[in-house]
Amino acid sequence: MEKKQVYRCEICGNIVEVLHVGGGALVCCGQKMILLEEKTEDSSTEKHVPFIVKEGDKVTVKVGENAAHPMEERHYIEWIELQVDGKSYYRFLKPGDKPEAVFCVAGDEMIAREYCNVHGLWKS
Repeated sequence: MEKKQVYRCEICGNIVEVLHVGGGALVCCGQKMILLEEKTEDSSTEKHVPFIVKEGDKVTVKVGENAAHPMEERHYIEWIELQVDGKSYYRFLKPGDKPEAVFCVAGDEMIAREYCNVHGLWKS
């Protein structure tokens, strides 16, 4: 187990992120939680890889570079995370929202992640 890994319960859908590694296994609903793989390449027609647009201290993370990711009741981006120089910033989304998040931050090292309720965890 490593810091910042994301796990999901296959029974109830709970999602947890590791903030401190203490050993042992993450368990929910009586079974081990599943480690979500951070996918970085999109091979389907859906667009999931988040991309970062910087304009000074305004950083926009978008999901779907050429076509916006669907934000429908059954298929949408649940959250977008921006990691900047070791700090994490989140925006939680719901169906009908734009599949993007704007953060007012400055920094050198930036990584974006997003979670699609159908296709899982994606990283820039």
